[in-house]
Amino acid sequence: MTRPSVAPATAAAPAPVVIPHSLTEDAVAIFTGVLLISVGVAFFTSAGLLTGGTAGLAFLLHYATGIGFGKIFFVLNLPFYWLALRKLGRAFTVKTFIAVLLLSLLTEVQSQLLQFAQLQPLYAAIAGGLITGTGFLVLFRHRCSLGGVGIAALYLQDRYGWRAGKVQMAVDCCIVLLALWTVEPVRVLWSIAGAVALNLVLAMNHRPGRYMVV
Repeated sequence: MTRPSVAPATAAAPAPVVIPHSLTEDAVAIFTGVLLISVGVAFFTSAGLLTGGTAGLAFLLHYATGIGFGKIFFVLNLPFYWLALRKLGRAFTVKTFIAVLLLSLLTEVQSQLLQFAQLQPLYAAIAGGLITGTGFLVLFRHRCSLGGVGIAALYLQDRYGWRAGKVQMAVDCCIVLLALWTVEPVRVLWSIAGAVALNLVLAMNHRPGRYMVV
């Protein structure tokens, strides 16, 4: 009588090794991400468009008051550092503060470094959104953000598993719609296209469990 064969037990897959980013890698990533975002901001500003989040509020105040986008953006982010420090840690808060300060400085001198003789608004919205989304993706993957809605989106993703891209897309579209009181409707529509392009980059590439970092 033959003994029934028993399938060998499947060995448990080893836990993936998570290698922390070095300080140099974080520094290069922050500069890269912020530089990309500053180019996207230049696209939006040159075409008279908006974006969402804290940057969207900064755009609205910039168009309404004439005060530089960078100055307004830096001030608007100040209240969010408390949430970042309490919920996301000191390292995240420090990196976010550096990124916000760097973007504020870059956008203040951007007109001297980058100028457009002609820029079609719809192209500016889509290209600017994709470039900005890529910059945000770089920052997010190094546990950094540009404050404001980005901090809230990352907190909700870590706490409840909500995708940061979807959270930011919902908030961004609401903020852009508020611009109907100050910006002509057709530019608001182009701005929404830019917000969708930006957040599609995040929704498709920044998912819980897809990319591990400490």
